[in-house]
Amino acid sequence: MRLWIGLHLPQLALDVFSPSWLSDASGGERTDPGSVVLEQERVLAMSPAARAAGIRPGMRRGGVLMLMPGARLHERSPAREAEALDAVALAMLQFTPQVAQQEEATLLLDIGASLRLFGGIRALCARVRASLRTLGFSAAISCAPTARGAWLLARAGSPGGSHDAAEGGRSGRPRRSLRALRMASLERRLARLPVALLPPARPYLAWFEGIGCERLGELRRLPRPGLQRRCGRALLDMLDAAHGLQPELFDWVAAPDSFRARLELFDRIEQAELLLAGAHHLVLQLTGWLCARQLAVERITLLMEHERGRVAMAPTALEIALAEPGWRDEHLVRLLKERLARQALPAPVIGLGLEARQLRPMAPPTASLFPEPGGSEEDRMRMLELLVARLGPENVLQALPQADYRPEVANEWVPVQELRAAGQGTRSQARLPPDLASLPRPSWLLAKPIALLMRNHRPFYGSPLRVASTPERIEAGWWSETQTRDYFIAEGQDHALYWIYRERIVGAGEDAEPRWYLHGLFG
Repeated sequence: MRLWIGLHLPQLALDVFSPSWLSDASGGERTDPGSVVLEQERVLAMSPAARAAGIRPGMRRGGVLMLMPGARLHERSPAREAEALDAVALAMLQFTPQVAQQEEATLLLDIGASLRLFGGIRALCARVRASLRTLGFSAAISCAPTARGAWLLARAGSPGGSHDAAEGGRSGRPRRSLRALRMASLERRLARLPVALLPPARPYLAWFEGIGCERLGELRRLPRPGLQRRCGRALLDMLDAAHGLQPELFDWVAAPDSFRARLELFDRIEQAELLLAGAHHLVLQLTGWLCARQLAVERITLLMEHERGRVAMAPTALEIALAEPGWRDEHLVRLLKERLARQALPAPVIGLGLEARQLRPMAPPTASLFPEPGGSEEDRMRMLELLVARLGPENVLQALPQADYRPEVANEWVPVQELRAAGQGTRSQARLPPDLASLPRPSWLLAKPIALLMRNHRPFYGSPLRVASTPERIEAGWWSETQTRDYFIAEGQDHALYWIYRERIVGAGEDAEPRWYLHGLFG
């Protein structure tokens, strides 16, 4: 089934100056001082506070300052709008490889093949809306069986888009998603939309109003030959495309060969943890790029840029190394959050950059019907990465067995990242003496053996211990510290099993009392 999502960003001219994530970077709720975007000295877009003060589109600069003297005035920046729209399109590539930019700050996503992957249209629209919110943009989201139909519904859901969107127009915010999943419901919705939504019809709005044609349903009932002679073929082509009567061709957004994204902050940030919102903005673009290129990243670098000019200094680099290649934004953001919480800034930050350092082809998901108990290997490595980011690499250790018979030195603990970087995670088992694999070993080995009391010539630990196995003799360490011990499995009165040994004193007489020690406990 062919299905399209339309995204219209009605406040793009304003959002590039005052994105929604700015409140997160400010450390809490941010008071709207009233932002206004001007084009040729007239109001093009305004924030909700400015709208509440009485500022309306088309108002001159003087009128704005008279109604709201403290308003923040910005000149429209088409270059920044195009850059922001490119960033949104790149982030949307995580949902589908077919994303197209259209006129009037609108994106079209062909998501027919993505519905099952993301759990249906409702779940997919919710994820798209959450991504847009994280990027800092407000948008009207629509869904339709045709691309131009989705475009029209998205434009109708924007403030001032149609008479049906009067509620959105009063609040200055886009309406909720407009979805028409079948052609019949799409035709009913399109029939109620105003003719002014079609760009080729706007030069002829006075004529349409004069003949009483205000809706697309009425427009379709007009004689086509006369309508083409007066308004041109482009109007009929767009109307037919919206109703699925004409094929549509698009120039799809192409992901660049390498990834490097940058974000200019709107204030001087002096606390590293407050940079997370801006970093998430960049990570979403990285996620879209990775999905489009079918790649996974092993190492990313977050560059925190400082003041320029005479007091300029090199950016502070924060590197995140992943134990396993990944491409999900949730995991990368968790790692950045932990690292930023422990990062000290040498100077305030005014900009952020994100680079993908090491890349690998994206590994397909496992085809196993029954996953391993406790989760997949990827889940385990993500947990280890999170622990390393939170506790530090020196506090997350992994056992590395040694080729030694002495229990105290038969194992050493090394950092997980160091062990995996050396490639010894799987080869370490080959270093064990082969005859140790069949010998019983306790699940809990004490760091230091405990000397046991003797009662009636029997070792005592809470209760008399009864030897329940044949001895295992260990004589090793002549090159450093000689050990001569006889190990036994002993059982207490509560049926708990202990690993004890009797120390053999070389050179002692036969009457010497043996010394017993507790060295481990069995599970």
